[in-house]
Amino acid sequence: MFKGLPEVIKGAETISYIGKVENIIGMSIEASGRKSSIGDINLIYNEAQKRQIYAETVGFKDGKVLLMPYESMLGIAAGTFVKSTNECLKVPVGDFLVGRVIDSLGRPIDGLGEFPTDNMISVQTEYTNPLERPPIREKMEFGVKAIDGCLTIGKGQRMGIFAGSGVGKSTLLGMIAKNVKADINVIALVGERGREV
Repeated sequence: MFKGLPEVIKGAETISYIGKVENIIGMSIEASGRKSSIGDINLIYNEAQKRQIYAETVGFKDGKVLLMPYESMLGIAAGTFVKSTNECLKVPVGDFLVGRVIDSLGRPIDGLGEFPTDNMISVQTEYTNPLERPPIREKMEFGVKAIDGCLTIGKGQRMGIFAGSGVGKSTLLGMIAKNVKADINVIALVGERGREV
């Protein structure tokens, strides 16, 4: 039932625990009869579509494990089997990622072939102490006159773009991605931005 694990979770411990879906409220899934730790990847078997849905352990409540799915929950029902991998999400890392398009699990979605799996890195890493970051001294050129001339942005600086709908936020991001002077651009389309590839 749980064959064909993706590369992002291969290498997990062989010991695993199987439980069942007990309750679903919104985007939160409650499962019982299993052991799991915060951050573990779980496989939920979608019998209707004959596929597995990946979910992360995010909490515990009344003896049940709370899961947050990475993809659509369509087809999940009460009693659906859940399997813990006892492993957190790992993604492939290397120069082969340059120019590629991946999904939230680190899998290629551009049809250009699979990634090598000899260098898998956990997405659960230590936080960086903000007081240990180097000061921002080097200016970056974004290729947008309004930014370079009036709103200079430095290398390593964090910035935000806030505006109402339909006034050009995504257009500005596209201009920055096209014109910025940088060796590599990493563009993450999160939420509704994922519709704007």
